[in-house]
Amino acid sequence: MAEANGTADLRVPVYSAPEVLEQARKKLEKGRTQRCAAMYSSFFGGIILDPALMVIPIDDHMVHRGHGVFDTAMIMDGYIYELEAHLDRFLNSASKAKISSPFPRPTLRSILIQLAAASNCKKGHLRYWLSSGPGDFLLTPACCPEPTFYAVAIDHEYQQCREGVKVITTTIPMKPPIFATMKNVNYLPNVLSAMEAEEQGAFASVWVDERGFVGEGPNVNLAFVSKSKELLLPEFDRVLGGCTAKRLLQLAPRLAEKGLLKGVQTGNITVKEAKDSAEMMYVGSSLPLLPIIEWDGQPIGDGRVGELTLALSDLLWEDMVAGPDTQRTPIPYVV
Repeated sequence: MAEANGTADLRVPVYSAPEVLEQARKKLEKGRTQRCAAMYSSFFGGIILDPALMVIPIDDHMVHRGHGVFDTAMIMDGYIYELEAHLDRFLNSASKAKISSPFPRPTLRSILIQLAAASNCKKGHLRYWLSSGPGDFLLTPACCPEPTFYAVAIDHEYQQCREGVKVITTTIPMKPPIFATMKNVNYLPNVLSAMEAEEQGAFASVWVDERGFVGEGPNVNLAFVSKSKELLLPEFDRVLGGCTAKRLLQLAPRLAEKGLLKGVQTGNITVKEAKDSAEMMYVGSSLPLLPIIEWDGQPIGDGRVGELTLALSDLLWEDMVAGPDTQRTPIPYVV
């Protein structure tokens, strides 16, 4: 077979360290849609600014066994948004995954703030992982020296989402609650559900559980405005507890105080109830809200972006760019 494909004479090069760096830098010159401005690695013990050196050991159990958790936090105009809430969820996920952190929470927080400062990133996001660590290729990390903490700062010019999208119900099985409520690195179901949507000309997908209740999107929560003007979100007992979704639940009563919403609640929502809603939206850190105008070929409401969806989006966006100190952590950039 090798001869038929013209590879009988293939000679695989053996690279020196400088040659590896040269090859890595060539590869990084093309095919990247987002720029990693800086990386922290507890394996190396510091911050890395050269993208060619932003690497993870191949024997890290997060790589070959999927034993790792992660989280993100937005960088908006020089502030980290909802860092505390994301760190809470991050450490909760680590506990569920039986991964101990190599650092106490204040140190993790300090590392992320220093990483953001070193990156000089003014708008984008921090993405960070806790792994059971490198050491071998066995199933459990029993013989690995210690867990590892990795983080990157990624430049991205986020804009508020105001255009509506179409979604489908995915055929990919929904994760069981133990994994759905833990933000772990096994995102293959999420990837496949999103790819299925793209193949059908939709933006993304919706999970429905075995009981017929609406779950979540591939990497976002769902929210609905009923025809009676109630904001409804699925319970967080079987889906990931989104930090942005929970913040939305805190902010939305402001619209109720103005008489625009009748109420705000979480609960079990059937597909029929969801498709009969007046408005539908994805809720996630980088959106913060994305209007959904069609589901499985059926218009949501009148098939146009709803006014309450945009009002809720404005609440979150304003919180991200000018919210209270409890939600926004300033980044001490080096002058």
